[in-house]
Formats: sequence, structure tokens, C-alpha cells
Amino acid sequence: MRASLLRVAVALIAASAVTVLVVALTRITYSSTVLTLCLLMLLGGALRFRVLPNHPAVLDSIALVAVFVIAGPWYAVAVSVFGYLPQLRQPSPMVKRIFNPSYRVLAAAGGGLAYTAVGAPVGAQVLDHVPLTFAAALAATVGHQLANAVLLSLILWIEGQVRVVDFLRSVIGPTFLPMLGYSALGVLLAVMWIGGLGIVACLLVLVPLVVVRWALSQYQAERAAQAATMRAFIQVIETKDLYTRGHSERVSAGVGMLGKHLRLSEDRQNALEHAGLLHDVGKVGVPTSIIRKPGKLDDSEMDAIRLHPARGVELIGNIPFLEEVKSAVLHHHEKYDGSGYPAGLSGTNIPYFARMIGIVDAFDCLTSTRSYRPARSVEETLAILVEDRYTHFDPELVDEFVEVIQTRGWTAAAADQPPPDDNIQVSIDHDDLSLGAGGGAAGSAAGPG
Repeated sequence: MRASLLRVAVALIAASAVTVLVVALTRITYSSTVLTLCLLMLLGGALRFRVLPNHPAVLDSIALVAVFVIAGPWYAVAVSVFGYLPQLRQPSPMVKRIFNPSYRVLAAAGGGLAYTAVGAPVGAQVLDHVPLTFAAALAATVGHQLANAVLLSLILWIEGQVRVVDFLRSVIGPTFLPMLGYSALGVLLAVMWIGGLGIVACLLVLVPLVVVRWALSQYQAERAAQAATMRAFIQVIETKDLYTRGHSERVSAGVGMLGKHLRLSEDRQNALEHAGLLHDVGKVGVPTSIIRKPGKLDDSEMDAIRLHPARGVELIGNIPFLEEVKSAVLHHHEKYDGSGYPAGLSGTNIPYFARMIGIVDAFDCLTSTRSYRPARSVEETLAILVEDRYTHFDPELVDEFVEVIQTRGWTAAAADQPPPDDNIQVSIDHDDLSLGAGGGAAGSAAGPG
């Protein structure tokens, strides 16, 4: 049903785009200028850099604003499809190949309507009305972005793979202001072009921008490599115990879901997910014999367990982009009533990220099989978390997390986890907290009393 609806929607969008494009082609005068503008759009479309995971930078948006100013909206619509041509090298489904150039044409038309509505000049007259041209370019960018958002949101809604609200918040929202900045660059490019430099103006505007984008992409690649190294390191640590394999990845995913629900900024969201991934990195310093011990831990062994948050901070201390996660790693075993470790912090004195990780940490532990017990159900575990609001966990964050799980679901540990060992009668996992009546660990593994 969704596939059929998607094909119908794309067909209607494509038909509308063809109609608009045909009208545009009848409104322009064919000359060497048109060819040059096509080359400008082609160049802009070819310059793509992935600065952030979900935010590819495409410079044809700058070129499109420049065409609005140099030749007018009809020319912008006519040449807009050339910005998509470089993407044809990438294999993609036919529906996508039809939709992508179509929505570009319609988005350019939306920008053109806004540019015309402001009443800005075109061509040589721009030099006498630069402030008005800047205002029109901003309006054109807003119109272009709105048309983009409407068309893409429609397709996402039909596909049902991504919530429209999440898409608008995570993609359209963060890119809106940068796109307004691009409009200013587009006007600068157009003014230099009209002033006599022609296509040479591209070298003065786009080339420096390309260099900056390349530098930023290298920085992002470095961060991605560091994150991949940390993930590999975590996987090595978790081989110490077959029952905790994948735990850190799941905690990172869980706090990521909670952070998005709470609408954290992108930087804070990335830091939170890193903290979730690295919260147990200090376990590399805990002897395997303690982690795998088939029985109750004595005081010295529990002391070794309690040191792992501090060891984790030592390990990540020299990695600059992880500065924000240190307090979360150090304090993720604090409890809301002050009975946790290492500092006995209570309430909101516990760092915000640490409070979030503590909830997801316990949740994943209880919904995973351990050597001494089978996994609990998601529903039962959520009830335990609610029961231990105010004692172990921040009550407001528990409520938010319960809403997230009930709305979006949870992928528990793999079903091929080893079954519980019937020979082990004592709960020993440091994460398996003593949560309410019939909760998790009973005894020293529950942490300091």
C-alpha cells in the first residue's frame, strides 16, 4: 500500500515539475549566458562534502541564489536540474531518480516566487539596489527551504520510515540558518559576476568555501575514526563477559533516543551518545577473574569494581572532543538518594548525562540475560524503574524514558545470549542494581548501602 502511494505521489510531483519546467523554458532567452548558468549549477552540484553525518554540504544552493540575482527566477527554475546531474553517478532506485530532480525544480520555483514577491531587481540593476537584493535572496532561500521541507516531509510520511517531526528537527532545523548564510554568498557571487568577472567570480567565492568544507570534512573524519577506535576498544572489553556483549552500544542507543526526545542540541546529543558508549570503558582495569567470578564479591573485589568510573575518566582524559563526557562516565553509578558511588552525589547534583546513563544502564542490564538470571521483560523493567524513582533515579528522566520506550520500542540483547548458569546462585553484576521489591542484584553487587 505504501509503495503504491509513494509511486503515485512521486508521479504527481514529477508531473508538476515538468509543467513548471516547460513554462520556465518558454520564458527564457537562449544565449551563452544560459549555458554558463548551467555550468555554474553543475559545478555547485558536484561540490559535495559531508561535514556532519546527516548534513551533506551541497554548494548548488549558493549557485541557485546567484542565478536568481543574475538572470531571474525563470532562469533559476530552468537550470536547477543541472545541480542534480552529478548525483546520477550514484546507483539509486528509479523512484528516487525521478523524485530528486523533480523536487529540485519545484523548490527552485518556490524560491522564485518568494524572490519575485519582494520585488527585487535582476541583472545590472542589482548594483543600484544591493540591500533590497539581499532581502530578496533571503526570502528566496526561505521559500526554497519551505518547498524542500514540504516535499521531503510528504515522502517521508508516506514511507513511514522516519517521523516527520524528527526529520524537521534533526535535518531541516539545523540547516536553516546555514542556508541563509549561503544566500548571502550567492548574492556576493552574483554581484561580482554582474560587475564584470562573469564565471571567474566562482573562483573567488566557491573555491575558498570548498577549501573550508574540505578542512571541516577532514576534522569530521578524524572524529569518526576516533569514535570507531573507541567502539572497537569497548568490544574488546566486553569480551571479558559473554553476558554483557553489546551492552555499551545499547546504552549509547538508549541515551541517544532519550536525548532526541528531550531535544538536545546536536553537540550535546553527540556527547551524550559518546558518554553512553564509554561509560564502562574503565572496566578494562578490572581483573577478568572478578568480572567472571561465580559467586558473591568480597569487599576488595567490590572496591575494584567501584574504581571503574574513575579509571574510565583516566582513559579518555587525553581525547579533547570527549571533554563533556568525563563527568557522565565518572558519576553514572551515583543514585538519586545519594547512596551511589564514587562521590555519593544526590538529586540534581548528579550530572545530567550521568543521571540519564544510570537509567538506561540499569534498564539494559535488567532486560539482558545474566549468568545468574534470565532477562526480564521490557514492561516489567519499566515498572521497576518507575518504582525506584526518587531513590535510584531522577523521577522526571524516568518518566521521559518510559514514554520513549513505550512510543518507540526497544531492541533488547540478542536472543543468542548464553542461558543463565544454574550453578550460580548469587547476583554479582555491578550494573544489576537492587531495584525495589524483587529487583535486580541482592547483596554487595547492588553497590554501597
